[in-house]
Amino acid sequence: MIFGIWEYEISILVIKKSIQMKKTNVLYLLLMSVISFSAFGQLSAVKYADQKQELNGLAGKPESPNAKKAGVLIIPAWKGIDEHARHSAEKLTGEGYFTFVADIYGAGKYPKDAKEAAEISGYYKEHLAEYQQRIRLALEQLVKAGANPDQLVVIGYCFGGTGALEAARADLPVKGVVSFHGGLGYDATRVIKPMKGRVLVLHGADDPYVPEAQIKAFQEEMRTAKADWEMVYFANAVHAFTEVAAGNDNSKGAAYNEKAAKRSWEIFHLFLDELFK
Repeated sequence: MIFGIWEYEISILVIKKSIQMKKTNVLYLLLMSVISFSAFGQLSAVKYADQKQELNGLAGKPESPNAKKAGVLIIPAWKGIDEHARHSAEKLTGEGYFTFVADIYGAGKYPKDAKEAAEISGYYKEHLAEYQQRIRLALEQLVKAGANPDQLVVIGYCFGGTGALEAARADLPVKGVVSFHGGLGYDATRVIKPMKGRVLVLHGADDPYVPEAQIKAFQEEMRTAKADWEMVYFANAVHAFTEVAAGNDNSKGAAYNEKAAKRSWEIFHLFLDELFK
């Protein structure tokens, strides 16, 4: 009987200790969340419009802006504003850049699945003037957030990478554009004009969605435009190599590649340093 009471008391102590540890872990996780949130900077929801179409973007204002008050516009992938685009904006805001995550589709037109995303993004790829207008409006919001209008860069992922290149093709007021695993195709009926801003393309060497013919046509376009351009290939990387949510199965054509994601982010920062520092 005495042994049973002793065993019972030990069990109670273990349970209490476990509860204390769980509380400590919860507090730790909450603290780390606050630290992470503070380090990456806060984003604010911004409503703006393209005529009657309501748009919903995200603006980031750094606590300690860089000397030139440089700004980075982020164009999301084909499903619209997602966690990846938000996280990129948070990191850049924490580094001192004004940021804005563009809403290309608009309220009531966000895709519910991959099929709708393909249809809606396909529309903008075929109606490039409308795509460029949505990017132009987002740049205006970036400036309203506090960015220097003479110190802007546009970056984009996948569908957004295509948009970043369109910002350069449309001669929007930016110092440079960066495409992360974006499509490289362009309207061949347009006259290729001199390109003022710098162009950086970060490309998966095994991306099945960007055929060799498209790559060659893009590079010839850059030469004709007398652009200051770079194209970096990442080994064993397919489409969406910066997207953790894409999984890690290259056979699907789109997959995350940790090494390529890290290296592309570092190269992007070298690009920013050359432009702004």
